[in-house]
Amino acid sequence: MAALFGKSLPELTELLTALGQKPYRARQLWDALYRQRVDTIDTITTLPAELRAHLSEDHAIELPQMVQTAVSVDGTERYLMRMADGETVETVWMPDGDGVENTDDAEDSADHRADGKLTFSSRKLQANGLPVDKRNWGALAEAGYRRATICISSQVGCAVNCQFCLTAKLGIRRDLTAGEIAGQVAAVLNRHKVQIGKDRINLVFMGMGEPFLNYDNFMKSVLLLVEGIGIPASRMTVSTSGIEPAIRRFATETVRPNLALSLNASNDVVREQIMPITRKWKIEALLDAVRTIPMTKRDWVTFEYVMLGGVNDQPVHAHEVLALLKGMHAKVNLIVWNPGPGIAYTQPTPEDVDVFQQTLIRNGLPTYIRRPRGRDIYAACGQLKRTVEPEKPADALVQLTA
Repeated sequence: MAALFGKSLPELTELLTALGQKPYRARQLWDALYRQRVDTIDTITTLPAELRAHLSEDHAIELPQMVQTAVSVDGTERYLMRMADGETVETVWMPDGDGVENTDDAEDSADHRADGKLTFSSRKLQANGLPVDKRNWGALAEAGYRRATICISSQVGCAVNCQFCLTAKLGIRRDLTAGEIAGQVAAVLNRHKVQIGKDRINLVFMGMGEPFLNYDNFMKSVLLLVEGIGIPASRMTVSTSGIEPAIRRFATETVRPNLALSLNASNDVVREQIMPITRKWKIEALLDAVRTIPMTKRDWVTFEYVMLGGVNDQPVHAHEVLALLKGMHAKVNLIVWNPGPGIAYTQPTPEDVDVFQQTLIRNGLPTYIRRPRGRDIYAACGQLKRTVEPEKPADALVQLTA
């Protein structure tokens, strides 16, 4: 069976024209797939029954199936998603996000400060329909401002082999198609009955895989999510380990998510030890590529920095980061390493994290500490590993505690 979900509007038009249908039928199918997010052809009631039957002979919608759900004590949910060929990836739902996304709703009503805090203005709060006399995170919820972040996978496994990441242990099995990437989002939106345009959803392409090693499918999925489902690219962030040619190509795109570069070290020697891909593309080459991305005064490039105890977390490293990013419109997200079995690193001390952050902030570099979400269910950054609980029924809800 051929998958319908993942086809662009021109592709759907070509398909239905070949079946003797008028072009408007393709628009009806497009709206059903992406705006309505139907999961079976027979529920597309805008299409004639005869056309639905004809389509069903050789096609299916083929959204990824949620075959397992794990729920964290903090409300985060991790899903094992099965594709049509049986391959699986993991996708994560984070209610309220992790506090540092480029596309955070609060940041729509705020200005960055050098001390890593957000300053809310009455003008921006009013523009977002929020009460001007409440300037804290609680005001968002009180105003009925529902938001969440979905973390999406782009490959089955990963080929980059970052030494601190559980996904790296899987190796690479295959790329996901554009429909499989965007389909993760549709499946999660359906689960939570999200209303696009009312509920604010942020997307982070930070799950399993390196999106820029699956560039064409990743970018096609972005267009499906923007033009079809209706999530603005400004609410998406793609994280890359640093594929220099792809970053330069990314800079030329008309529709483009925010970029987050996984820096994770302050010099090439340390970075090569923990991210072997550095042997191919050095830090300075990556920064040169990032500088080619057109940016407005409101745009920021995020640099992610996984902190490993005794490896990259000392004041000397912080000063090297400052030197690297000098003059760039950048901000840094510090990620305290999330442990995983078989990975021989340790977490930095809270004192080292604080000194590192304050060193950057005092020198004018906005720096945030990412709040770990779902660590108890292996849903946090670097922990996705295609977890399978064979003793559970396929549709079971796996409740895990810390």
